[in-house]
Amino acid sequence: MTARAQSLLAEATARLQAAGVPDAARDARRLLAHALGVAQGRLTLVLGDPVTADGAARFDALVARRSAREPVSHLTGTRTFWGRDFIVTPDVLDPRPETETLVAAALQAPFARVLDLGTGSGCILLTLLAERPVARGAGCDLSEAALAVAARNREALGLGDRATLRAGDWFAALEAGTARFDLIVSNPPYIAASEMPALAPETRDHEPRGALTDEGDGLAAYRTIAAGAGAWLVPGGRLMVEIGPTQAGAVAALFGGAGLADVAVLPDMDGRDRVVVATAPR
Repeated sequence: MTARAQSLLAEATARLQAAGVPDAARDARRLLAHALGVAQGRLTLVLGDPVTADGAARFDALVARRSAREPVSHLTGTRTFWGRDFIVTPDVLDPRPETETLVAAALQAPFARVLDLGTGSGCILLTLLAERPVARGAGCDLSEAALAVAARNREALGLGDRATLRAGDWFAALEAGTARFDLIVSNPPYIAASEMPALAPETRDHEPRGALTDEGDGLAAYRTIAAGAGAWLVPGGRLMVEIGPTQAGAVAALFGGAGLADVAVLPDMDGRDRVVVATAPR
């Protein structure tokens, strides 16, 4: 007997709840829409329809993987960030709403050249360029696999002529003679090694470990960025980094100690410290 979408949705929600998946009903709807090839906003319109055997099998497989705590983005292949869909794979961090705090802050002032350190999926760099059509930028990452994802997103957004992607370790990825930037942004690995076991399995077991932790105190990237930013920023250029909610004091001190000015901390939508900003001396 052919099952209807509504009954499959109810069964999947129960399975995900039993597996301890947060927001099980939301995820079940996302996966059903994906399995049926309909926009999520139109799912309600087809809930009374029968589902083909192939569609039911696709949905069942997705629910099984989500029950094993694979992120929804890895199952659907995309994640929405700043109103745009970005390709996501296990080679990059899943773009998160908290990171939009960094984008919003960056857009508060004009910029012509932007550098994204540890670009991953490219969501920060490409969003900034899409929002500022005359700007150009570069994204650096140690992971060639991550850069391949960023390149796919760059082409999907039609930014191939304005975004350069470079492989390498932080500023070392930049070629000698590269012009300085008026904006440097980064969402680096900031989770301390001791904090990794407590992360949700979706993050701990399915996202790239090197993009999550420095295998130390979570501050190694900020030390490198603070030490090198002055050489790559124009006078008065801005530096903005995402941080963990307990790192504001330490990162602000690193930036101030490196001679950067106007150091400040910005909260995210939940009121937690999320971004540290600074400017290069004029």
